[in-house]
Amino acid sequence: MSDESADTGETVDPDEDPANGDEEPSPSSGSEAPETTADTLADSEAEVEAEAETETETDADADAATDTDADADADHPVETDGEGVVGGHEPGSESDEPSYPDPDEDVGGISTPPDDQEMPLADHIEEMILRVAVVLLFASAGTAIGLLGASQAIEYIWFNVFPYEIENVPPPHVYHPLELWLTRIKVSALLGIMVGLPVFVYQCYRFMKPGLYPHERKYYLAAVPTSVILAGIGMLFSYVLVLPILFEYFTFYAEGSADIAYALGDTFDLIITLIGFLAIVFQIPLFIMLAIMMGVTTRRWLADKRLYFWAAFFGLAFMFTFDPTAMAPILVGITMILLFEGTLLILKWVGVD
Repeated sequence: MSDESADTGETVDPDEDPANGDEEPSPSSGSEAPETTADTLADSEAEVEAEAETETETDADADAATDTDADADADHPVETDGEGVVGGHEPGSESDEPSYPDPDEDVGGISTPPDDQEMPLADHIEEMILRVAVVLLFASAGTAIGLLGASQAIEYIWFNVFPYEIENVPPPHVYHPLELWLTRIKVSALLGIMVGLPVFVYQCYRFMKPGLYPHERKYYLAAVPTSVILAGIGMLFSYVLVLPILFEYFTFYAEGSADIAYALGDTFDLIITLIGFLAIVFQIPLFIMLAIMMGVTTRRWLADKRLYFWAAFFGLAFMFTFDPTAMAPILVGITMILLFEGTLLILKWVGVD
């Protein structure tokens, strides 16, 4: 420092670059300059120390958070498939807990029934064979019991399918040695089917139950007993109404022009065919309601296409219940149309579209 500086009391700031010739010294008195410079240096050092402590605390918090995330990842490992996170949470998400799918909810549009279990194909086949064996056992027992009273059943059916107003009901005629025994077996088999049908329905439900959803079980439990009841009504309808009308027509059609002689085997073939087919025909109301409930079709669409259904009904009737006089398929076709239209009328009445 020169004598000039000392005389004037001016000081040079040590932080400033002395090479800069444009710097202007801060004017102050000789006694106050040293105190101001010391205070400024003390404040600067205090601020630097405070910032250093703040950065140290921030680094410590970050390290603690990193350790916490590492512990969480160790407890719940995250699997990746190369494209995204599977079974965990994405980095930076709000949740620290990994999310797992609920087994009762749909995952990706695919869900499984609550009781569904993976089983080998051989186990499925074995279970199916066992349940079919149970059905055959009951059906065979019904057939065996029917064989004991087959002759009385044939006589009872024969004299009841013909109209009561016919005084001389023509007796059955046997045209080959095994015809009577084959007819007994057919009648007994019909009884066995009637006994085995409820067992078959129950065994089907037990077989399919693990793979059914709760709402499907409700549909099944509601539809199957209804189906059995409708089948019984159809068989009774055939025996009480259709067969007497049909044989009355056959009798009066041939009366006066030929000697009436009904073959035992052919007559019971027609009886059993009509009874079995009408048991199926009476499922039409159930099929319609199930189709509408599942959204497959609507009542309006069925009503608009009714002529196509009528034609299909008569086609099926002539295919399965054909006789030379065409009386049987006409009766069956009319029955199918009445069931179809009656179901649509009831649905319209209850307000189903």
